[in-house]
Amino acid sequence: MKNVERVVSFLKEANNVLVFTGAGISTGSGIPDFRGPQGVWKSRQPVYYDEFMADEAKRVEHWDYKLEGYEGFKQARPNAAHLALVDLERMGKLDMLVTQNIDGLHHRAGNSSDRILEVHGTNRQVECQTCGQLSGPAPAFEEFQKTRRCPRCSCGGLLKTATISFGQAMPSELMQRAFEAAERADLAISLGSTLSVEPAASVPRRAAQNGAPYVIINSGETSHDRLATVRLEGELCEILPRIVTMLRDE
Repeated sequence: MKNVERVVSFLKEANNVLVFTGAGISTGSGIPDFRGPQGVWKSRQPVYYDEFMADEAKRVEHWDYKLEGYEGFKQARPNAAHLALVDLERMGKLDMLVTQNIDGLHHRAGNSSDRILEVHGTNRQVECQTCGQLSGPAPAFEEFQKTRRCPRCSCGGLLKTATISFGQAMPSELMQRAFEAAERADLAISLGSTLSVEPAASVPRRAAQNGAPYVIINSGETSHDRLATVRLEGELCEILPRIVTMLRDE
C-alpha cells in the first residue's frame, strides 16, 4: 500500500504526466498479449514487412492472422484501466498517452485523440502500401475471406492493416511527438508493457533519464525494472482505478 500511496503523491504533484501502455492494459478486454508468458508470439511467428511486400504467401499469412483476431478486436471494449486514464485526463494530469497497442481501446474509452500516439499503428484502418490511402478494414477483410488473396487498393497497391510490422519504419512524426512529451514530462508511468521493444520503450526511459519519477505497473518483470522509482506488480484493472480514485479523493 505504501508504494501505491507514493504513486498517488507523484500524481498529485505532477502536471505533465506521460503514460506509456502495452498489451497488458488490454488483456482485461480480451485482447491477447504478445510477449508475456502466454503471449501470441510463443505460438506464431510474425511476418516481416519485407516478406509481406515480396511474397504473396507471406501476405496471405499476414491477413490470415489478422482475420483470426478481427472479430475479437471489433467486439473488445475498454476496461477499468482504460477508463481510469480517461479520468486522469479529465483531472488535467495527462499530457500524452503513448501506446504500443493497435486495438484502439484508448480512443473508445474516451481519451482525446490529440493526446493519443499509436506508435505501432492501428487495426482500425488498412493502408495502401503504394499511395498511402487509409480506409476502414471491413471491405478488405471481406475480400480476403472470399479470395484468400491479399486485398488491393483502387490504385493497384497492396493493402495491409495500418500497423507497424517487424522491419517496417516507425512513424517519424509520432515518435518525435512522443519524445517531445518525454522531454517535458514531470512523471512517467508505464502500464502493461515488458518495455523490451525499441524504439518505443525509449520514450518513457527518456523521461526517467531527465529526472522524472518513473512508475512501472505490470504483471511480470520488465526491461526497465531497475530504472523504476516505484514498481508495482499486479493487475492493471485493479491497481490503476484504485490509484486514480485515491487521487480524486485527496
